[in-house]
Order: sequence, then C-alpha cells, then structure tokens
Amino acid sequence: MASFNRVILAGNLTRDPQLSYTPSNTPVCEFGLASNRRWRDRDGNNKDEVCFVDLIAYGRQAEVINQYMTKGRSILIEGRLRYRQWTNKEGQNRNKMDVVVETFTFLGSGPGGGPSRGPSGPAPAATDNEPPVYDDDIPPPDPNIPF
Repeated sequence: MASFNRVILAGNLTRDPQLSYTPSNTPVCEFGLASNRRWRDRDGNNKDEVCFVDLIAYGRQAEVINQYMTKGRSILIEGRLRYRQWTNKEGQNRNKMDVVVETFTFLGSGPGGGPSRGPSGPAPAATDNEPPVYDDDIPPPDPNIPF
C-alpha cells in the first residue's frame, strides 16, 4: 500500500521560536504557526477560522528559523506530520501531532509587512541537502501549554 505524508502551510508564528539541542548536539527549534481561513456563509456573513499547528525543525534549519523569525512573522513551510506518544511525570499517557519542517521560505518582513528584503534581496528558501537527524532522546513538549 502506498502512503504519502506531506504538509504545506503558510501563516504567522504564534510565539518566538525556542532553540534547544539534543544530547548529540543537534539543533532543535520548536515554534507555533497560526493559519487563517476566511469565507462567507450562505447568509453572506464573513466567517473566520484559525488553525494552530506546532512545528519542529532540526539542524541548520532550526538555527536559521531561530535567528530570523519572531512571533507574528510570516512563513511558508513544507513538512510531514508526526504523531508522538509518551507518559508524563504523573504517569498519564499523552499524545501529540506536530509537523516536522523539511523546507521553508520567509514570506514577509513582519506582521502585515511587505516582501522580506535584506541587503542581498529576498530571503532564500532554506533546505537541508541531507536528511534531518532525529534523536529519540528529544523530550516531548509540555502538554499543558495550549499552543
């Protein structure tokens, strides 16, 4: 049976990225993304819906996202869904779905800003030529944080 796991999202960061390192010294960056959907219902009323997604990046990508991104900045990411399960300190089984970033592109200069332009032009798309390193020793994020 064939399978396909690909996610493409564009939105704004909901919090500043948090950079940490695995015991093998691999950079890990965790951040949140809000993606908005706006539509009209049958009565012509505008409706809004926000989807909050937790993301995680590894390696050089983690360092670049941590260096250049802050809460409110826009980003386009491509990645894959990952489902994690663990038992917390109280012995409760916990689970979480997040997106592992594989490539990304900076979209704007800030909240509501225009194109992202620095001294050398638009911000380049970032991608690792090597497959990401995944370390099973990465502790799961705090499940009590709502986003």
